[in-house]
Amino acid sequence: MITFAHRGARSELPENTLPAFRRALELGASGLESDAWVSSDGEVVLVHDEVVRRGLRRWRVARALAADLATIDIPRLLDLYEELGTDFELSLDVKDPRAASPIVELARSHGAAERLWICSPSVRLLRGLRPEAPDVKLVHSRSRHEIGPLERHAAGLSSLRIDAMNLHHSEWSAGLVVLFHRFSLRAFAWDAQETRHLRAMLRYGVDAVYCDDVARMVAVVSEWGATADSA
Repeated sequence: MITFAHRGARSELPENTLPAFRRALELGASGLESDAWVSSDGEVVLVHDEVVRRGLRRWRVARALAADLATIDIPRLLDLYEELGTDFELSLDVKDPRAASPIVELARSHGAAERLWICSPSVRLLRGLRPEAPDVKLVHSRSRHEIGPLERHAAGLSSLRIDAMNLHHSEWSAGLVVLFHRFSLRAFAWDAQETRHLRAMLRYGVDAVYCDDVARMVAVVSEWGATADSA
C-alpha cells in the first residue's frame, strides 16, 4: 500500500511546505501529496487554495510571482524535487489545468515520471493528458454519487487507460475494490485519518491511503504488514 502524506506532515508542521514534506519522508511515508497551481510567471507551485492569506494580506496565486510566494513558504514543484529528491511516490491534485503539462515535464526532467500520480475530478483533463503522458499515472478523484453506475464508470476509466479511482474512505467497500481491480484500476482512499479507517482500508485491499497523521498511518500499515507476514 502507498502511504501518501496529505499535504506533507501537516499534523506537525505547516502544510504544503518543504519542511512538512521532508518530515513526512523522515516518518516513513512512501508518498507525498500536494495541490498544484501555476504562478503568474508560469511556475508550478504547491498550495491548496487559489487565494492565500497571511495576516492581513491576501495573495492570489495565479497573479503572484513564484519568488514572492516562496517568501510565504509556498514552494515550487521544482524546489520539492531539487531539495528532497525523487525516491517517493508523488500525488498531485491539479487545481489549475494549466499545471498538468508542466508537472509532467518537471517529473520527466528529474527522472520521476513513473512515480507521479496526477489526480483530477475531470475525466476530460485526464483523457487529454494520457496521450502526451503515457509514463505518468492518472487518478480520477470524485465522490461516488457523482460518477453514476460504478461498473460502467470503472469500464470507462479502464478504456481511457486511467490508472486509479480515488474515493473518500467511507465510500469504499471490499466488493467495490474488487470491482475496480477487475478493470485493472487501483483503489485510492482519501481522508483515512483514524486507526479504524486505515485498518478498514487494509482489510478491503485498497492500494493507497491519504492521511494527515503520518506517524499513525505508517505505524498502522507497518503493524498490518507484520501481522500478515507472521500469519
